[in-house]
Amino acid sequence: MNDGLASPQPPPGYLFRPCAGGEDHGAMAAVRRGCAAQDRIDARSVVEGLPAAAEIADSCATLTNASENQVLVEHDGDVVGHATITWWEEQDGTWLYLHRGYLLPGHRGRGVGSAMLGWAETRIRRLVRQHGTTRTAVFGANATAHEHEATALLLDAGYRRVFSLVELVLPDLRHLPGGSRVPGGIRLGAVGPDDFHAAWTTVTDAYADAAFTGTWTFDSFLATADPACWRGAWAGDRMVGVVLCSVRRRDHATVGEVEELSVRAGSRRQGLGRALLLDGLRCLREHGAETTRLYTGTSNPYRSYDLYESVGFRRRTEHVRYRKPIDRLPGSGQTRGVVPPMPPPSPPTSLAT
Repeated sequence: MNDGLASPQPPPGYLFRPCAGGEDHGAMAAVRRGCAAQDRIDARSVVEGLPAAAEIADSCATLTNASENQVLVEHDGDVVGHATITWWEEQDGTWLYLHRGYLLPGHRGRGVGSAMLGWAETRIRRLVRQHGTTRTAVFGANATAHEHEATALLLDAGYRRVFSLVELVLPDLRHLPGGSRVPGGIRLGAVGPDDFHAAWTTVTDAYADAAFTGTWTFDSFLATADPACWRGAWAGDRMVGVVLCSVRRRDHATVGEVEELSVRAGSRRQGLGRALLLDGLRCLREHGAETTRLYTGTSNPYRSYDLYESVGFRRRTEHVRYRKPIDRLPGSGQTRGVVPPMPPPSPPTSLAT
C-alpha cells in the first residue's frame, strides 16, 4: 500500500496472516492457554480471562473488518501469537485505538513482539487517516501487572501508564454478612423493562465527569441487558440506586459479576450501597453463582474498597491501561493525537458509598 506507511515484517521464520475463522479460533484459544502460566492469567477473571474457542469466535464476529484488524503469527505452520485492534470514542472526544497481542513464551525475545506492535501501530495510523480522527486519536494497550514482558515492551516503545483497574473476588457466596439496613423511605426491588431507562441514567450520570470513559448509549445498554440479577432502589417513584449483576461461566465454575453499583449523590453515605450490593449478591447466589467478581479503579476517592472488603471481597489482579500519542502521519499535515495529562484519582466502577 503506497500511503507512506511501511508495513513491518516479522523476523525470519515467522509469518503474519489474517484470521481465517474456524480452526484458527481454536489455535488462538490455545495461544491464550499457553501464555497463562508465564503471565499468571486468572482463568476466572471477568476483565480478561481465558476464553474458549467459541468465545473468541463470538468476539471476532463483532470486529470491524476482522481480516484487516486482526493478525495471526505463524511459525513452522503453527499459530504462536495473535493481535487485535478495536477502537471507540470516549466522552471527552478522545478516540482510543486499542491493540492487544498475545505471544507464546517460547517465541518471546526474538523480535516477534516488537513486530506485532509495529503491525498494530501501522494499521492504527491507517485507520486514523481513514476515520479522520487524527487530532484526538491515541494508541492504547493493556497488560496485567504480571505480564512483565508485555509491560517492558510497551514502556520501551513510549507508552505510559494512565490508569489501572483492580479486580476483586468474593470466594464463597454461601457466607454473606448480615446487618444491611435499608435507609428509611427507600424500597429495594427487581429492575424490570419499565425501569431500564432509569437504571441506564443512574449509571451514566455517575460517569458524567469520569476520565477515560467510553460513551454508553441506551441502545448499547439494551443490547447487552441481562436483568435476572439487577436490583434497584427507589425513593417514591424515583430510582436512587442500582446494582447490575450477571452470572457467567468461567473455568468450569459459575461466577457472578457485579458490573455496576451506583447510588445517586443525594442518597450516599446512608448505607444504601451496602444494602444494594448484598441484595445483588443474594440474587446471584439464588441463580447458582458460587463466587463473585468485580473491578474498579485503583485510585478511588469514594471509599468503595471499604464497602467491598466489608462484605468479603479481596483484591486479586491489577489490569493496567497504557497510552501513547500518535505521531504526525506522513503526508497528512495533521497534528498528532495527544495523551491527556495524568488525571486526578479516577472514579471507581461503582459509585455507591
